[in-house]
Amino acid sequence: MSTQPAARNWMSICLLGIIWGGTFMVVSIALKDYGPVTVACARTTLGALAMTGLAIALRRPMPAKNTFGPLLVIGATNTAMPFLLLSWGQQYVPSAFAGITMAALPLFVLPLAHFFTDEALNKRRLIGVLIGFVGALWLIGPSALRPGAGIEGLAQLACLAATLCYACSSVMTRRCPPIDPVAMTAATLAVGSALLLPLMLWVEGVPTWHGSSSSYAIIFLGFVPTAFAALLRVSVIRSAGTVFMTLVNYQVPVWSMLFGTLVLNEDLPFRFYGALGLIMIGLATSQWQSLKRLFSR
Repeated sequence: MSTQPAARNWMSICLLGIIWGGTFMVVSIALKDYGPVTVACARTTLGALAMTGLAIALRRPMPAKNTFGPLLVIGATNTAMPFLLLSWGQQYVPSAFAGITMAALPLFVLPLAHFFTDEALNKRRLIGVLIGFVGALWLIGPSALRPGAGIEGLAQLACLAATLCYACSSVMTRRCPPIDPVAMTAATLAVGSALLLPLMLWVEGVPTWHGSSSSYAIIFLGFVPTAFAALLRVSVIRSAGTVFMTLVNYQVPVWSMLFGTLVLNEDLPFRFYGALGLIMIGLATSQWQSLKRLFSR
């Protein structure tokens, strides 16, 4: 299996950046007519149906019994919890804010991996993590951390908590026994759906089809950034490697800001741009050696 990035890998990584960067805009559109639990549940359920159907069609092996526990944790932290936190948070913050928080994902992963995997946090990575965390703190602003900050402050923290969920899921995935990637994606989405479905019925009831842009946005969320992008991600990692895959982290916040300002007409404060810059510097610092090896091929 080659790990040399080919032209199709570069096209795939650019496409993933656009898809995942635009996801936050689409979530904002879906929230116009649907509640946050419904948006998160519909996205997870549609993605689970698509991936389960694909796994069956491709006759992929079912996960072994010893993987059921890790899959429950990964399904909760990679789908149910972050999807719900982001959907709820985006009711009160710009979609670009949620996109920028995703840039901090590797900065959460590195310290967690240091303690729970064999990936040591060296001096360069530590400096990068600290720079990135300063950017994350600047992004949410000092008011969000004060008691009585209000609903917007809680929404900002919810988006950041979603990033932490993804980081925990990433570490758990590394520690999980080997599983077919298509079957694993289907299983984790099914777990997320099983967790969110009763919550949706209890809190928001059975959703109705409005036939509006919000309804089509939910369908898009389930099949494109959730199911299709998951397959594309697996393809990129298998053919070009995990280091190459990290390049998507630099694109997602940029695309989310472009979609937010140009399509949703979001007015973004200066601190968003400054925070993004610091997060990007921290990300590049922490991954410098890997990026240097990647581009020196």
